[in-house]
Amino acid sequence: MHHMRTLILHTLTLSLLLCCGTASAQNRKKRRTAGAPAIEQPAPPVAVPETPAPRTAAFPSEEEAADPRTAPAYDLSPAEIDSLVSLWRERQTLASYHTFFNDYIALDSPATESETLPDSVYVRRLQALVSPVRLSYNPIVKNYISRYVDARYGTISRILSLSRYYFPLIEEELIKAELPVELRALPIIESALSPTATSPMGAVGLWQFMPATGKSYGLEINSFVDERRDPVLATRAACRYLRDLYNIYKDWTLAIAAYNCGPGNVNKAIARTGGGRTFWDVYEHLPRETRGYVPAFIGASYAYAYHRQHGISCENPPIPLATDTVQVNRLLHLEQVSSTLDIPIETLRALNPQYKMDIVPATLKSYTLVLPQHYLSQYVAREQEIFSKDSTYLKEYIDPANIEKKKIADATPAYIVYTVKQGDTLGAIARRYRTTTAQIMKWNNLKNANKLRLGQKLRIQTRR
Repeated sequence: MHHMRTLILHTLTLSLLLCCGTASAQNRKKRRTAGAPAIEQPAPPVAVPETPAPRTAAFPSEEEAADPRTAPAYDLSPAEIDSLVSLWRERQTLASYHTFFNDYIALDSPATESETLPDSVYVRRLQALVSPVRLSYNPIVKNYISRYVDARYGTISRILSLSRYYFPLIEEELIKAELPVELRALPIIESALSPTATSPMGAVGLWQFMPATGKSYGLEINSFVDERRDPVLATRAACRYLRDLYNIYKDWTLAIAAYNCGPGNVNKAIARTGGGRTFWDVYEHLPRETRGYVPAFIGASYAYAYHRQHGISCENPPIPLATDTVQVNRLLHLEQVSSTLDIPIETLRALNPQYKMDIVPATLKSYTLVLPQHYLSQYVAREQEIFSKDSTYLKEYIDPANIEKKKIADATPAYIVYTVKQGDTLGAIARRYRTTTAQIMKWNNLKNANKLRLGQKLRIQTRR
């Protein structure tokens, strides 16, 4: 029976690979023959034939499958089914990735170095990426394109690798929110697609939320959980934030600028120009760091789409592409799962970066745990064994009250003390700490934002 089961698994796997590969090749051939325009469109689903599989030694006939005396010999175990689903999902992800670049990105020239390209090529390529976000071209944008496609840094190669895991998650949420899919490039310039990225000012995650902004959009932040690091939940919050900004400015370049420096700074830049309606209208009046933000967004969008034209290859993704989730309703340490199922703890951390202490604090509510697809049935089958290890890994947290006390203590505001230096303004200090002038005035009972004293102490709220 074991031999028969293995044969079935291998045969199904081979059939799956052949079906995916043949369908992908046929789709590419048809599109190129038809001369489809080189613009981004939704990728077609991978075709899976509905005709019955040919009868071989590995596939039973309908009569054999229905016969209780023979059917068990052809059953696959839950683990084997997980393996097939894992392979199928990985193949779909990679097929979708390659379809986008093969069918929807124009190969208008062989791989070449950016400095040898005339400006007209950049203009034509950006225009081909038809988008609600204006992908303008000028010397400032060209400079950022050159930075991203410079092979010496390897930035885009690493980002391309990570994008195979993160972009499907991000694109799904953008599509659900009816936002431009091209906004997927924002996490490239915010965090280089690192969910644990932390700025000197305390912004965290793919989308670099500050604590106050993250909390205002429903993200949980405490000693155990930081949902700014959760790729799905943080993306949903970012979608709501970006939608709010677009509803204010009705222009994506201004909304993107406001995402970086805050609506207050964009409003002041608009006022100083007498009513500029796009990023480039107010460019000179924006904070210096924000002047490079939209050009960097355009440069990252270009480099992602046209990396092959610049001779940039993609590394193998460091994260399993096929994953699934389980709901955890008891206190759980990631080591309990790692030691029981023999999953590397690094893999669990990469898939669940929101759990800062490797602890899922499911005491009063359930939390999501992401697992590699081919471990899913093992987790379900051995769940009790996993949870029985709590006394080994969670000695000090066995009492749920300890978890809740730490959450409450961690939610209490904390402050830093800033000493005013020569040339400081309240606006500059607020930008440095990703807050507002009004908040600093409130925390320090200031009546006039223009009356700072050299050496004055200012309390600025942060979060633990």
